[in-house]
Amino acid sequence: MSVPRSRILDLMKTQCAIFNTTYNPQRLRLGSRILHQRLKGPSVASYYPPRIGTIAQLRKLYPEDTFIDEKEEDWVEHLNVARSRGKENPKKKRTAAESKKLNKRK
Repeated sequence: MSVPRSRILDLMKTQCAIFNTTYNPQRLRLGSRILHQRLKGPSVASYYPPRIGTIAQLRKLYPEDTFIDEKEEDWVEHLNVARSRGKENPKKKRTAAESKKLNKRK
């Protein structure tokens, strides 16, 4: 003798209400299991030591010493070359009068 499906669903609904779980009779993939898990980010981040030793951090720690950052030097040289060819960024307008001059040209 078999138990009717409606009776089983009522039992499942009551069980979910008692144990504070999601009532999902169609067994759809809702993702609630993953959403209720503890976040892994803080534990993964605490596993690795903090990053130290960048040029900026060394400059802050030892202001009396000079540290050369090759990437920064290359970038400054690139900007100087572009400036010498007239390819720099346009100057920003500081006052309303300067911006009015720009609008009159159009």
